[in-house]
Amino acid sequence: MSQASIALNRFGLGARADDAVPEGPAGYLLGQFDRYEARPAAIAAMPTRRQVAGELADYLTEARQLRAMSGSRSMSVAAEAATMIGDNPAMSTATTAAAAGKMVDDGKDPIRQARQFAQRQGRDNYVTAVGGRALSSLTSAAPFVERLVHFWSNHFAVSADKLTVIGLAGLLEFEAIRPHVLGKFSDMLAAVERHPAMLLYLDQAESIGPNSPISSRAANRPNRRLGLNENLAREILELHTLGVRTGYSQADVTEFARALTGWTVSGLTNGPVARVVGVDGVPGDFVFAERIHEPGARMIIGRSYAQDGERQAQAVLSDLAVHPATAKHIATKLARHFTGDAPAPALVTRLETAFLTSDGDLPTVYRALIAAPEAWSESNSKFKTPWEWSVSAMRALGMKTVQPLVVNGLLNQLGQPIWRPGSPAGYDDINASWAGPDAVMRRVEAAERFATRAGGAIDARALAPKLFPAAVGASTTQALARAESPGQALALLLVAPEFMRR
Repeated sequence: MSQASIALNRFGLGARADDAVPEGPAGYLLGQFDRYEARPAAIAAMPTRRQVAGELADYLTEARQLRAMSGSRSMSVAAEAATMIGDNPAMSTATTAAAAGKMVDDGKDPIRQARQFAQRQGRDNYVTAVGGRALSSLTSAAPFVERLVHFWSNHFAVSADKLTVIGLAGLLEFEAIRPHVLGKFSDMLAAVERHPAMLLYLDQAESIGPNSPISSRAANRPNRRLGLNENLAREILELHTLGVRTGYSQADVTEFARALTGWTVSGLTNGPVARVVGVDGVPGDFVFAERIHEPGARMIIGRSYAQDGERQAQAVLSDLAVHPATAKHIATKLARHFTGDAPAPALVTRLETAFLTSDGDLPTVYRALIAAPEAWSESNSKFKTPWEWSVSAMRALGMKTVQPLVVNGLLNQLGQPIWRPGSPAGYDDINASWAGPDAVMRRVEAAERFATRAGGAIDARALAPKLFPAAVGASTTQALARAESPGQALALLLVAPEFMRR
């Protein structure tokens, strides 16, 4: 594999037929830092957070009002409605409360109402955001940086499978990842953990300190499931910063969760938190609610945090952002993504050093990656994820517009629906997760559909060397030459070894 092909396909998102062959591949990648647009036209055209969160806030406000009229049967119906839309019926979340609130005496069906709201959010906001992401990937002048956006979005994964997150999942990538992909890791970390999609997805928005003012008032009320939620604290330590088995304890998780209490979202909560936060402010904005914050100093991973209020958790985040374990965790994931499932320890060490010496300056780490000989090795290759394969196929076919519903359907068929990883760990970044026979067959079927839509207008034999400069293998060249039609040749190219790997 030539270095030009590696720059276009391993570092980038796949070549387009009209792309010039990079004469200096490393310089080509570095130059993209200046060409990257944090808010390209495709993203700027998306519904704003105010619109998306406003719709959700209106829905939850109505649900709260109706819930007060619904009687004692509401919670059993809430559990059924939550099950229908794939949420956890055991959790007292905005989803459960909203579903419950829909059971009123005017004949409304709470399950149907919850499903209809989810469908509207999915159709009007989620799918539109999927289209904006895909279009940005097709048209960007900085595909290497776009790949990094997708890397970080998967690192800080949320799932649109949760009703309250459907319309907000894409906004986390657009608002918290894209503006900071060429900045400091600490800034990206802070933006992500304060974003409504993350706070709602991991139930932080309704976490209440056991000794907070609001908790003591509610302690004697029956059927009140108030208390501390450790989800966000645990995932920050385990997934976002230090990594698993890196020296922190359960006590550290609990203390960090206490420090995080009060970090919530305006207009998108229920129960006591909704009453504390009130209805003032812009729905979806980050809010620090002092009355649900756990008072007192904290000891976390051997450090004492005496700050009161919002600054306490932020101080913990700032320390985690530059911790040596965080540097190693991030370096390992980047090396794995760009060089292979078992990255060379020497490469990981160099990336780790770049991270630490620059206080988490991400472009410094990226430059170290570009300079690493391991990243340019012909023997290294990653099997493309469904998202990577789909984007590279659309770029190869010269597509400059997308149909969001078609893109969404394609990724669902291929097994990697966008912003729906199923767990906070995100999608796997190892070959075995994507290279199974059934998964490959689905790509073959999709390649045939791409080729059919092209209608024989694309000469795959001429296209192949443009997509993979000086890197098309003899077996692929022979297969394309023997194809019985232009359409068959194009389908073969889209599932050739060069195209399936990067």
